[in-house]
This record gives sequence, structure tokens and C-alpha cells, in this order.
Amino acid sequence: MDLHLQGKTAIITGASQGLGRAIAKRLAQEGVELTLAARRLPLLESLSTEIEALGGKKPTLVTVDLYQKDSPQYVADIAKKQMGRIDILINAAGGSRMIEFDAPVEVWDEGILLNFSRLRELTHAVVPGMKEKGYGRIVNLTGSSEPRSINVANAAKAAVHVWSKALSHEFASFGITINCLQPGRIMTEQIAKMYPTPEARQHFIAGNIPAARFGEPDELATLATFLCSPLAAYITGTVIPVDGGMSRFAF
Repeated sequence: MDLHLQGKTAIITGASQGLGRAIAKRLAQEGVELTLAARRLPLLESLSTEIEALGGKKPTLVTVDLYQKDSPQYVADIAKKQMGRIDILINAAGGSRMIEFDAPVEVWDEGILLNFSRLRELTHAVVPGMKEKGYGRIVNLTGSSEPRSINVANAAKAAVHVWSKALSHEFASFGITINCLQPGRIMTEQIAKMYPTPEARQHFIAGNIPAARFGEPDELATLATFLCSPLAAYITGTVIPVDGGMSRFAF
């Protein structure tokens, strides 16, 4: 299927590994010019080599720590300078860890900053250009709505869902869509650390995943790529689990 993405441009945060990396490769295969942002330059460089080997255009690489002040505008400015415009934004950067009930306020502030505030700031930096051009696709990688412990990321991602829904109403008439993808247990570096052995993975699968396996990054990347295309113009304001049926809520 031709997704009509040839010649589009995109920013991807958290691009050096995991789901951001998988989405970068899929978009590049569809002819999208990329600006890739992450902290670790060697991983970005290896991704750039993979993309060029697949026939994609050499991406712009931006080493950035999103905890730093003004980092979202920094990424957006470089992307606009190098690519001329920004059609697509993939917010894949984030971090998650369990905390204690009495964790200090600094821990909460740090998690909210990375998982909500920086994502919002980068989106605000690129939406005016999308509005001017009459085309924009924003895909936010979030997380489960069924938390199993106290985790700042859960609260931040829930905020992303509500904010994204409101934003989708605001800009739908300008050809801009905003959607969220909820990854389940997909085999990334983070999940491999959580479940380091086949036995650990099988134990979790048995009681939680109807599809009876962990997912692969490209399975989520394929959906993200479709949502970025003109073919997905009528899909906006959604929160879509990609989890093999693990979610138990009907709504």
C-alpha cells in the first residue's frame, strides 16, 4: 500500500533505541526525511547508517537532553532549518520507574517534566507551522491506563491522553491529527531488562497477554507510520493500545 508519505518530513524524539528507532526506520522506508533526536550520538549514528542502507535519505541528528531548558525549541529550530518544514512529530522520548508513596517532590517534578511537559513544549513549537501548511501528524507514545504500581510516568501519560484529546479538537479543521499509542509488552531494551529470561516473560504472558507473546517494535511502528499518512486523516483524538489484548478496559 502506498501511504503517500514520500517527501514528508518528521521529528522523532527518543529515536536512538526501542520504539522510536523502529518508527524512524519505517518512516524512512516510506520516503520521509527525518530529524532524529536523542542523548546518545553513537546510537543515532548507527541508526543513520541503517536508514541509508535501507535506501532512506541521510537524517539530521540532534543530540539533546530533554531535561535541559529550551531543549524542545532547540530541536524544532534545527529540524526546520534543515528540512524547511515539519509535517510529522513522533514523541517517543520518555522514562518510567516505580516510586514509593513518600517519594520527594523532585522525583515527581522530574517525571512530569520528561513525560508530559517537554512533549507538550515540542508540540507547541511545531503546530503553528503545521497549521500554516494545512497538514500535520502528531503521534505520542504513552503507556498503560491500568497502572500496577505508583509511577510518575503513569500520571504523566494520562495527562498526555487528556491534553492530546483537547488538542485534537482545536486543530482538526487545519488538517492536523493527534493520536496516542499505548505500547504493551513490546521487546525493547527496557522490556528486556524487566523480563530478562524466557521464563520471566512466559510467566507474565500466561496471566496477562491473550496473544500469548510479547510484541515486536515493528508492529507498533507500522501503525504509527499509517497514522502519519494522509490516509489516516479521519483518525484523531484516539488512544490505541498495542498490547496483544492485555488491556482489560472496554473504554
